[in-house]
Amino acid sequence: MPAGAPPLDPRRWKALVFIAIAQLMVVLDATIVNIALPSAQHDLHISDGNRQWVITAYTLAFGGLLLFGGRIADLAGRKRAFIIGLLGFAGASALGGAAVNTGMLLGARALQGVFGALLAPAALSLLSVMFTEAKERAKAFGIYGAIAGGGAAIGLMLGGVLTEYLNWRWALFVNIGFAVVAAAGAITVIHEPAGTRNRNRLDIPGVLLATLGLVSLVYGFTRAESDGWGAGLTVGLFIAAGVLLLAFVAVESRVAAPLLPLRVVTERNRGGVFASLGLAVIGMFGLFLFLTYYMQVVKGYTPVVSGVAFLPMVVGMITGSTQIGARLMTRVRPRLLMGPGFVVAAIGMLILTQIKVDSSYPALILPALVLLGLGMGTAFMPAMSLATHGVQPRDAGVASAMVNTSQQVGGSIGTALLNTIAASATTSYATAHLARVRSPQAAKLLQLQAMVHGYATAIWWAVGILAVAAVIAFVAINTGHQGGTSAASGDGADEIADLPVPVVAH
Repeated sequence: MPAGAPPLDPRRWKALVFIAIAQLMVVLDATIVNIALPSAQHDLHISDGNRQWVITAYTLAFGGLLLFGGRIADLAGRKRAFIIGLLGFAGASALGGAAVNTGMLLGARALQGVFGALLAPAALSLLSVMFTEAKERAKAFGIYGAIAGGGAAIGLMLGGVLTEYLNWRWALFVNIGFAVVAAAGAITVIHEPAGTRNRNRLDIPGVLLATLGLVSLVYGFTRAESDGWGAGLTVGLFIAAGVLLLAFVAVESRVAAPLLPLRVVTERNRGGVFASLGLAVIGMFGLFLFLTYYMQVVKGYTPVVSGVAFLPMVVGMITGSTQIGARLMTRVRPRLLMGPGFVVAAIGMLILTQIKVDSSYPALILPALVLLGLGMGTAFMPAMSLATHGVQPRDAGVASAMVNTSQQVGGSIGTALLNTIAASATTSYATAHLARVRSPQAAKLLQLQAMVHGYATAIWWAVGILAVAAVIAFVAINTGHQGGTSAASGDGADEIADLPVPVVAH
């Protein structure tokens, strides 16, 4: 710890437990509902056209409001935002679990997204301002990175158990337990360091432009999945998103107290993290979707077995994050962890391109999932830390929001882009081989073969995307290891006077 720095909070490790619980709840909620969706659709008589909105209502609110939520956390206090986010998320989950019709469920999912957008950046920024000593920060972010990476797969497993042995409503009700425990712990043990708030006036034009721009972008990819990339509404949404986000950048460069200080994203290393992490998530979320359908539709696994099948990837992520990333982060440059991590994950994806209808889980899928987990875990941990490392404490919330925004937008893009590629390849394969069908059994086999061919084609794209993420990590990120610099240091020498804690030169 730098000489003269404020003493470390003795309860910070207890606080990490409750921050981790909250992060797990937010991340697993992104996938736990996917497993429960068919049952919910049948129970509430949700039409096929409205089915996607159970997912989209959450992602639109969450992705569109993340920057606003991060700024509110900086302004009002991260602990306060964290607790309000938890309680609001619990209330919205209870409302969704008790839903009696489509509108009630969709409204609850949107409300979950609103409070998630407040909770997620508050959790990461609390971690950033509470753990400033290099070795402790590595351990803390190792745990956080493992949860951020593995939570989605845990959601698939938990969703399968709850749906099969209870009912779909428990995929939402389960959040109440997570939220209550995390909120109670936060009230008793989390102490936000003094002098780290950003009390500047809220940038209302920035809030409106960022929110509308991100919503247009996320919704555009959602419509592309259902309507096609050339549809008028899809193109219009992308154009609107581009115009709004460019206007947002112009406004932020001129206002005195911007919603997103451009120094947060223009700093080379953080920009590299946001870009490479977003690309990696594109491939990862598409894979979850394809493997879930492959296991349940092609292989005939139950929801529980499908969830358990993802467990090796979770173990790999935890191992990569806590045993590789956390141990090496204070001694190895981030790009030498992130770049190889993405390469290892790409090799896992490459194995999955060989998937067939009769592929063996132990021989093909298992090693691929282990490599994917190890690679992502190793890369995620230093990425999460570097995204907020060296940022001014007053910007911690919005920097944390950018991490979540890159993941959320990446997930939306991945689901839409790769699903569209898979659907097109499936149709082409089925059309090319239709003339050979001579019996109902052959038709069924062709349907499965076409489906799997589509998945393999899309996974090839995911391999390429992960390769690009690795290149960006190697080229754009040039900082040294995170073992010798105070995590509270600022972005430039001209801002040192504004910092509430001492800065140690690297």
